[in-house]
Amino acid sequence: MIQTNKMIQMKQMRQIMISRARFCTCLVIIITNYSLTFGRACSRSAKLKHAWLCSYLIAAFLFPNSASAQTRQQWRDSLEVLNAKIGRDPNNLNLHLLKAEANINLEQWDYALAEYGKILHADEKNLAALYFRAYVHIQQHHYDLARVDYESFLRLQPQHFEARLGLAHVLQKMGRKMDTVDELNRIVQMFPDSADAYAARAAYETEQKQYDIALYDWDEAIRRRPLNSGYVVSKADILITLYRMDEARRELNAAIKRGIPRYALKEWLDKCKMK
Repeated sequence: MIQTNKMIQMKQMRQIMISRARFCTCLVIIITNYSLTFGRACSRSAKLKHAWLCSYLIAAFLFPNSASAQTRQQWRDSLEVLNAKIGRDPNNLNLHLLKAEANINLEQWDYALAEYGKILHADEKNLAALYFRAYVHIQQHHYDLARVDYESFLRLQPQHFEARLGLAHVLQKMGRKMDTVDELNRIVQMFPDSADAYAARAAYETEQKQYDIALYDWDEAIRRRPLNSGYVVSKADILITLYRMDEARRELNAAIKRGIPRYALKEWLDKCKMK
């Protein structure tokens, strides 16, 4: 029975961990988009509106199958098929997981919650159900419930990077600043080689206007991923905000020498000339 439970847990983890590569790719895109928004907004409050929390909100894309490849009609068709299969095999938890995924992609949050509730009633340690139910709770702004699910998940899988970022995001949404900082620090300690870990903490520090420590963390992120233009412009944005134009220009020019295309940094190079 112990071996069987381990095999089930490993299968559930594969459903979630298969998304890690997709997560890292999306994080680069999101952080870059955050930097573009930060740089172009007119007011300071608008500049910070899309702060570090964007680095987690890619959980919507973390599904074991290629969710984005299907249209809404295809998801509706899938849902019809799954409902028929569940009618014939109501105790099949995998079918309920697939149905919940379809519900999420159709933004049918209550139906997805119902499916995850059924799964967790039968198997309270079902990792996939805990992980994705937390995401659904976030969509419904039920941050306290999302926190409970993430913490339950992390008791079973404490080394899961995305779930820890999810918990940090939920704590931030709840206004628990110290807890958010503690979780982001924990992520960096647990994943010291991860550029994304430092970037997530740096973006939150930027939002909090803690620019000195944010610069340090952007440096650490850049050191681990020197060709990431999103990290570079995020650091440059802070330097420009602080009117440290020479430093910003040096940072941008160094990035170009490392191989980042000049056109990707042109907006920030122009800002250095204007101020």
